[in-house]
Amino acid sequence: MSKFTEYKVIHVAEGGCGTLLLGSSGLPLKKIESTLNQEAADGWQMVFQVLEQKRFWLFWTREAAILTLGR
Repeated sequence: MSKFTEYKVIHVAEGGCGTLLLGSSGLPLKKIESTLNQEAADGWQMVFQVLEQKRFWLFWTREAAILTLGR
């Protein structure tokens, strides 16, 4: 197992407008992909990922990805 000396946490959430209008819009996969590619170019590796669902306003839920990177 690799030993990392520094970590970075990135939070990516689905859009609020899509959640309100459509009930759910999904995670922005292109944004996650471009962010991970940028960080990998700087030497970061994904260590851990978790998906969460939080209440959004009163009736809706909003999905988010929390990515932990290390190098």
